[in-house]
Order: sequence, then structure tokens, then C-alpha cells
Amino acid sequence: MRPNIMQFFAYAHLPTHLREVSRLFADLAEAVISALPDNAERSVALRKLLEAKDAAVRARLHVSAPPMPEPA
Repeated sequence: MRPNIMQFFAYAHLPTHLREVSRLFADLAEAVISALPDNAERSVALRKLLEAKDAAVRARLHVSAPPMPEPA
């Protein structure tokens, strides 16, 4: 049975620049499911992978703040 957490690795709905990042993590999540037995540690691995995916997507969205003005 497919773990419920896999719904959060979906990426088809994302814009292309985010889809590219998210797809890497979705592919790895599929590999984890295929390679590891269904147990608590696999669930932890998938949860942490989801956290990493979310951080990577935010990194792609990151916009640097404008530089601070020099004091007068």
C-alpha cells in the first residue's frame, strides 16, 4: 500500500521552476518506498525527505533582501 505521505511529493501542479526541484525528491521518495521495508524508520526517512523537499522549494523561491543603506 502506498503511504499517505506520498501525496505531499506531488509536483505536477507546480510551475516548471519548482517542479524540477520537487521531482527530484519525489523520485527519491519512490526509491525509498521500493528499497526499504514498511516500518517506523522508513516513515521517518520519508518525513525528513519531505522536510528537505519543502526547504529546497523555498530555496528556489528565495529572493534576497535589498542591501541595507549605508548609515549617513
